[in-house]
Amino acid sequence: MTDDNDHGHANGGQEDSGHENVPSRQRRRFPGISSRAYEHPADRSALVALRKLSGFDTVFKALSGLLPERSLRLLFLSDSVRVSDAQFTHLNTMLRDACYILDLEKVPPMYVNQDPNPNAMCIGLDEPIIVVTTGLVELLDEEEMRAVVGHEVGHALSGHSVYRTILLFLTNLALKVAWIPLGNVAIMAIVTALREWFRKSELSADRAGLLVGQDLKASMRGLMKIAGGNHLHEMNVDAFLAQAEEYEAGGDLRDSVLKILNVLPRSHPFTTVRAAELKKWAETRDYQRIMDGHYPRRDEDKDTSVSDSFRQSASSYADDVRHSKDPLMKLVNDIAGGAGDLGGKLRGKFTGQGGQGGGDQRGSGSSDDK
Repeated sequence: MTDDNDHGHANGGQEDSGHENVPSRQRRRFPGISSRAYEHPADRSALVALRKLSGFDTVFKALSGLLPERSLRLLFLSDSVRVSDAQFTHLNTMLRDACYILDLEKVPPMYVNQDPNPNAMCIGLDEPIIVVTTGLVELLDEEEMRAVVGHEVGHALSGHSVYRTILLFLTNLALKVAWIPLGNVAIMAIVTALREWFRKSELSADRAGLLVGQDLKASMRGLMKIAGGNHLHEMNVDAFLAQAEEYEAGGDLRDSVLKILNVLPRSHPFTTVRAAELKKWAETRDYQRIMDGHYPRRDEDKDTSVSDSFRQSASSYADDVRHSKDPLMKLVNDIAGGAGDLGGKLRGKFTGQGGQGGGDQRGSGSSDDK
């Protein structure tokens, strides 16, 4: 069965599925699309920073030769269900459709693994493997699942599976050598950097999922279900997104530090943050240009300037800092703009006095100026 036929079948299947939320339209396809089209600038810059980490190249080269790639494949082949025309056919159709839309030439193998926790991942060194859990399959409706499959195909197109596999391996290794102080510190430094990159890569893959599903409401519903379970009648998208705004803006500098500490052990960003980031991107001109057929092509990747990409990432970070409502980011922005006294601002923020504390310090500072 060809990809073109599979794609047509996918669209025909939508009409017969009985889901109310299935868009009654053909989805756009993006021939030759480069992953640069949807990659979050923070994803690219975090990966550049990761590669510059001392010791990373040595570890990466060593692990690339040592990791049991064949063993990994045999494990899923022996203890999971492989998606095909004969098993989980609706997932197989979604997978082929996602690869067709993002123009991924080779359809990666996909497995369903028995696990009540809703999760999905794209791993593998030589070639990507997509794994979804039964908890996720049972939780999501067809269009929500389509966005997830597109998310994982986006990981495959971006080449994220290699780093994800190394992250999994090093996380397990860190637990085994925790009794070796220096060894564990060295491994955890790389694990922490990998996690920082992977959290950013999830934002990129969410965008790929939207390009495949082309239904923002379905993407939002899926993220809400991952956060709160199969209780959509009890949830509201606007209220869910408001949580992300409250999370970003709430508290003082102490809360900002706690946010950082909370997110460090996680491989994924917080779900409300992912939803807010995806909605924001869906409303941009960049997204609309892709939907109109104007996007970077894979055959242009070789001509892409690394320094230009890094400048774009730096510009994106600076823009995020400027517009962030987080107390720590606002302080960074104020300091960068030369506003006020650093010591006074820090004391005011950490004591919870906010602008008043900073204002008092500026006042006392100005009276001391000669």
